[in-house]
Amino acid sequence: MGKRRLGRELALQMLFQLDITKDLPQEGMKLFWLNREFPQETKDFANDLVEGTMEHLVFIDQCISSFAENWSITRMSTVDRNILRFSVFEILFRSEIPDKVSINEALEIAKEYGTDESVPFINGILDKIVKEKSNLLSSFHSSSPRST
Repeated sequence: MGKRRLGRELALQMLFQLDITKDLPQEGMKLFWLNREFPQETKDFANDLVEGTMEHLVFIDQCISSFAENWSITRMSTVDRNILRFSVFEILFRSEIPDKVSINEALEIAKEYGTDESVPFINGILDKIVKEKSNLLSSFHSSSPRST
């Protein structure tokens, strides 16, 4: 397994933990890494995904909700919701990662951690987000003042 795939799986686990425990992100991440040994590059990638996802969580959840027909964020399985969250973060905010890679990785992780319905559900939402990526980013930049 590649370092980035492992990083995405670890990010899913951290986001799942944060979603359940409602810990502050930095506290939850610190607890997550206790007694876990992974290459630093893998840890850095996982941390980046979690920190970025949590930083933009409100916007990411709005994006997911707008394309998840008849599904609210809270009705989604915790696994599906968090795969979608880090994948949307990658698609919208990590331009060096090709969209197809983000989608394929999300689907592979969904096959392993989700249900039979997870793959088509996640694929459908991510495909729509990729198609609307420029509109979503324009909306993000026009609606949220950001410090640089």
